[in-house]
Amino acid sequence: MFELIKKEKLARRGVLKTVHGEVQTPAFMNVATCGAIKGALSSTDLENINCQVMLSNTYHLHVRPGDKLVKELGGLHKFTGWSGPILTDSGGFQVFSLASLRKIKEEGVYFQSHVDGRYIFMGPEESMQIQSNLGSTIAMAFDECVENPATYEYAEKSCERTARWLERCKAEMARLNSLPDTINKKQLLFGINQGCTFEDLRINNMKAIAKMNLDGYAIGGLAVGEPKEEMYRIVSAVEPYMPEDKIRYLMGVGTPGNIIENVYRGVDLFDCVMPSRNARHGHLFTKSGIINLNNNKYEKDLSPIDPECDCPVCRKFSRAYIRHLFKCKEMLAMRLCVTHNLYFYNNLMAEIRLAIEEDRFEEYRNRYADTLDTRI
Repeated sequence: MFELIKKEKLARRGVLKTVHGEVQTPAFMNVATCGAIKGALSSTDLENINCQVMLSNTYHLHVRPGDKLVKELGGLHKFTGWSGPILTDSGGFQVFSLASLRKIKEEGVYFQSHVDGRYIFMGPEESMQIQSNLGSTIAMAFDECVENPATYEYAEKSCERTARWLERCKAEMARLNSLPDTINKKQLLFGINQGCTFEDLRINNMKAIAKMNLDGYAIGGLAVGEPKEEMYRIVSAVEPYMPEDKIRYLMGVGTPGNIIENVYRGVDLFDCVMPSRNARHGHLFTKSGIINLNNNKYEKDLSPIDPECDCPVCRKFSRAYIRHLFKCKEMLAMRLCVTHNLYFYNNLMAEIRLAIEEDRFEEYRNRYADTLDTRI
């Protein structure tokens, strides 16, 4: 399923082969929480900005419209009109960040919905069942997202419980993929490494889950407020213990500079709401750094968002016009800016892949890792 094509030091160029198509890696997964990119982008728009993978949220789709309804309607691919690979996260992060009155037990988590307050139970089996109903390409294992910072004692117990939950996820997915009415009988399962910022817990957890021979491995619980140096330290500590022949995913990361630095440390997959969220407020990524279109200096600026970008927005519209749309509160402003930022991220990954192929990724990193994260 994953083929490692080329390496430059730890940076990896590969391809993930799935039932819904191939993913050239390193890759960025575009976040469509409820089956759509916030900012009014459709599945057709994603194709036009070179998106490879769409990421949707298990918790949100379970709450509404309901995973059983999505299955009845043919699965998430048919429901959204997106034919490429879809990754669904397990719902664990949302359970712990959005839900109120949650109670964690060995069997799973009892909590109240953030939408209507109804009581819900979700455990490893339930998360796998929901994701199977959605019919995604890749399902994430159900894990506990521990608040950071956490005590060593709690983090250790949480790691052990997450590993036990992963074994249950694997068994339940095998059962679901064998059923005659399962939408995607070749659904992949990724396990998640946890352990907060404690290196020994991270390493021991990675060793334990690597033995389960899963389809891919993710590093979770980072990019939650800790300094970026802490993130880099943990990724560097865990990387030697991640299977070389399996795809590696750093969850919820990040800025362009974060992505470049973690590709340098051996990561293959990324996702983050940042490019679309920032775009909806006029904060845009360019090859020279980050600009804020709300600033007065762009009022008469007829240049594109990024003169080096060939996205559909930069080919057609000026900074001055898009700034005007924001001031008039026109929805088109958000749509154009989200289109640009996601194109920028997908194009960034294409440039990274080419740089690794041509043995010049370190040069690329030195040139852009800091520049792309600098506010102009």
